[in-house]
Amino acid sequence: MSKLDAILEQVDTNMSASVDKLVHFLTFPSVSSQPEGKEGILACSDWLKSELGKLGFDVQVVETAGHPLVMARTGSDSGGVKALFYGHYDVQPAEPLDAWITPPFQPAIRDEDGLKRIYARGASDSKSQVWSVLEAFRAWKETAGDLPIDAIILLEGEEETGSPSLPEFVEIHRDALSCDVAFISDSDMWSPARPAITTHLKGLLHEKVTIHAPNGDLHSGHFGNVAVNPVRVLARILASIHDDRGRVTINGFYDGVEPVSPALRDQWQALDITEALSGVSVAGGPDEGGGYGPIELMWGRPGIDFNGLVGGNTGPGERSVLPGSASARLSFRLVGRQRPEDVRAKFRSFVEAGLPVGCRVEFEGCGGSSAVSVNDAGPYVAATARALDCEWAQPTLIKGTGGTIPLIELLTNSLNVDCIVTGFILADDAIHAPNERYDVERLRKGIRSWVRILSELANFKRGSNE
Repeated sequence: MSKLDAILEQVDTNMSASVDKLVHFLTFPSVSSQPEGKEGILACSDWLKSELGKLGFDVQVVETAGHPLVMARTGSDSGGVKALFYGHYDVQPAEPLDAWITPPFQPAIRDEDGLKRIYARGASDSKSQVWSVLEAFRAWKETAGDLPIDAIILLEGEEETGSPSLPEFVEIHRDALSCDVAFISDSDMWSPARPAITTHLKGLLHEKVTIHAPNGDLHSGHFGNVAVNPVRVLARILASIHDDRGRVTINGFYDGVEPVSPALRDQWQALDITEALSGVSVAGGPDEGGGYGPIELMWGRPGIDFNGLVGGNTGPGERSVLPGSASARLSFRLVGRQRPEDVRAKFRSFVEAGLPVGCRVEFEGCGGSSAVSVNDAGPYVAATARALDCEWAQPTLIKGTGGTIPLIELLTNSLNVDCIVTGFILADDAIHAPNERYDVERLRKGIRSWVRILSELANFKRGSNE
């Protein structure tokens, strides 16, 4: 039996323990966007420090102005390639809680359609992705001793809030993060059977906008039809952001948007979108009227989405009131040379221009990263594709995504590091939604995939791209 086969066999032998550890990982309510998530964030980062220490890594929890990062590195010098592995341990809020079949931080394993699925917040995005890498390291070390590479592990606690502390962290720790290649384990497959490497990612910014009326809450019978209603004002402004085909009407919003090349458009149009959607319906969605296919809209066109609306009576029972304020949260997905602060300023001007006399607006911004394209060729991409091809017995697809990972822009622009973005999330995993899930077989094959990637990296010399 070859060394690689022995390590892969160890992965299979360890699966029960691997699942148990992942289930424990999922019990931490590490919600980065809510103040009450701080305790879960700290407990989770401490647990990761302990687990990485047990694997023989030198580990530190690095405090930031926000949530801590966990950074680890191999204790000995292998003389091999130096590779950084990034993931995040923070998760999205779990609300609405009553939409979950089982509590989001009490993981449940259910047999469904011939698969064992783990249900919990973070099951797919992205604790399973982190855990796949760490379990690959475990199997390798238990079977072969030392890793064949020098590994740097970086686990972030603010990815779901736009990584606000990351730029300063990267600047301060430039030397410690220096590497030959970086692997970002926070992406999706093309389909349940076909792996993928992602090379085009959108940028992202968030905005919260609150419209305040001149008065507080008012009796709707006494003042209806004459007093300003902030809910109506906000609804009108939001409705005017898009035309009937879904194009954004904000002046200058499309500045910096670059057309997709004919060759790339042909590649995308040749793909069967139904494979990637895994049963998720996009029927009736906007098309912008520009002849764009669904893949180009998802990967190559910018957009604005409304993530939440709050105003007036949202509780049980009737309350006849003109609310004193109304709020909305929006996310902006950017492409090409669009810049977050430029788009933010144009959006705010658009809202201010739509305010009636007497109303005032309050803005709260969060995050801001530009779109990024990474190297889709080169030896590390080829090596990763070989590893994935072998494990999944399907040709790896080089693709885009509508998602955003701020670290990639920092690594490519600040440290000039090639990034390989891959992972095993599926469209129907319900990430960011109630009843998020991940199947145990995909966890197994994900761990085995990372073992094969490590085996490929063993063939590289440090500082070499050959």
